[in-house]
Amino acid sequence: MKRILREDPGFVPCPVADGDELFANGIFEFNITRLLKYIAGNPEDVELVEVSVRNFPIEFSSFEERHVESVDTSRPVVLAEIAPGHFNLIDGNHRMEKARRLGITSIQAYRLSSEQHVRFLTCGKAYKSYIDYWNGKLRQ
Repeated sequence: MKRILREDPGFVPCPVADGDELFANGIFEFNITRLLKYIAGNPEDVELVEVSVRNFPIEFSSFEERHVESVDTSRPVVLAEIAPGHFNLIDGNHRMEKARRLGITSIQAYRLSSEQHVRFLTCGKAYKSYIDYWNGKLRQ
């Protein structure tokens, strides 16, 4: 089923407050702090799944070692549908790395569809580009 994204002319970029955690993927920047608040307030709207740790490659060349040691691998990571049917890890890289090191084979993950996570983009230009990017993937 193809899910064409329609541009919402009333789209308002997700605001960023001092101290908010952000995740940048090219021009696409997501407000993770607000996204996590959404998940906490709407757990029935977000799919919680078990994912294989080996399916998510190490995306960073280095980790803050002290942070890796302190994270709780029982806390779900967050996956966002960045292209139709393809999910990227946008929150929980340190948890995923700790799971790898401990030999944990699977971890809980919140899986957000494009329709869910697009509202957490922090820039209008990125929003419009994302709509074009997504719909272009559907045409391929």
